[in-house]
Amino acid sequence: MYDDVLIPTDGSDAVDAALRHGLRIAENEGATVHGLYVVDKRITDAADPETRPDVEATLTDEGGAALEALSAAAERKGLPVVTEQRHGTPYKEILDYADEEAVDLVAIGSHGKSPREKLTSLGSVSERVVDGASIPVLVVRSEDAASADGD
Repeated sequence: MYDDVLIPTDGSDAVDAALRHGLRIAENEGATVHGLYVVDKRITDAADPETRPDVEATLTDEGGAALEALSAAAERKGLPVVTEQRHGTPYKEILDYADEEAVDLVAIGSHGKSPREKLTSLGSVSERVVDGASIPVLVVRSEDAASADGD
């Protein structure tokens, strides 16, 4: 049913729940795991011109680390994994990637916002992915959010 599972990451701890669920589905289906990190151009564009290169470099480094962690988790389960880092608006890049790579399922965290996104109130990436996707999207609520709500 699922040959390719996309797990977008922003490197936050909140993505861990989506990663576990996405990997479990990929393992059950024998699917390839796709990891995607998007350097958010809205954040880099909003940075002071003098600090913009440093902000972009920091986000790029964070993305590399996030993708390495995702790749290692998939490889520990013996799953084939493909990773990519892009620059742009996260939900748009996630949807574009899913279309370009013929992904069958997106597993995304519902509260995976980075600290920068929370500060700038840029909205819910997962909500926009659900609204724009032509394929199934599994939205996984972070355990921290569930605990805070008393679940």
